[in-house]
Amino acid sequence: MTIRFRKSVLALALVSLLPAAAHAHRPWLLPSSSNVEGKEPWVTIDAALSENLFDVDTVGLKLDGLVVTGPDGAAVTPDATFAGHQRSVIDLKLAKPGTYKIALTGESVIASYKLNGEQKRFRGTVEAFANEVPANAEDLQKSVTYSRNETFVTTGQPNTTVLKPTNIGLELLPITHPTELRAGEKASFRFLIDGKPAAKLGVSLIPGGVRYRGVLNEIRLVTDDKGEVSLTWEAAGMYWVTASWPERAPAGEGQGPNAGQGQPPAPQPARRLAYSATLEVLPQ
Repeated sequence: MTIRFRKSVLALALVSLLPAAAHAHRPWLLPSSSNVEGKEPWVTIDAALSENLFDVDTVGLKLDGLVVTGPDGAAVTPDATFAGHQRSVIDLKLAKPGTYKIALTGESVIASYKLNGEQKRFRGTVEAFANEVPANAEDLQKSVTYSRNETFVTTGQPNTTVLKPTNIGLELLPITHPTELRAGEKASFRFLIDGKPAAKLGVSLIPGGVRYRGVLNEIRLVTDDKGEVSLTWEAAGMYWVTASWPERAPAGEGQGPNAGQGQPPAPQPARRLAYSATLEVLPQ
């Protein structure tokens, strides 16, 4: 059996593995602040995949799918970007007052197939799949993951232009403005799949500082029929929010991570959607 895997898509591929297990790797965008003041406001956003949330300990996220949207809905070109080994960095001057959205989007493919009687597997980008997997591959099983990773930053008065959904994939539609979150106050969010309410969707929220707590302190919520969830923030800080569809079923009894080795892989959903965001909760 041959496994095709490109290191350059490590972060993208791992986005599809988003359950909040104790040792899961998590992709995140971390702004230096979600509310920036001053005559010439700037923000720096770190982008990485890490085992410890918001710690730089694994690999930087590729910035190929970076899209920055300004308060007027127009695309904004970052003033500088840097791709390091463990962390990528985005420097952004906030030239106009209002709310900005910084997003990384991408598609990855997981596939299995037979070629000349030999079982093969593929994991990589959509482009690499088209170039590397032969058109005459037999018993092809293909699953495409569309991922979105976001954060929000405001200078001056917040506005809502960037909060309009694209209606593509799994998205967060804030009901409470994402840069106006405060400890002790209630916040509500709506999740959408292709523009429609994502009902009965599991949502996970994890506060930063896991390294020092030693426990996740994960908050698990489930959306209602309108795709909405609500919570009251217990503490200020940076939070990582994530959801995926369809949700992964837990392994059955006796099915460890190496179960099924040497056997054809189980069928994968034809489409997977993954979402994550970093939100800052301000003190009261």
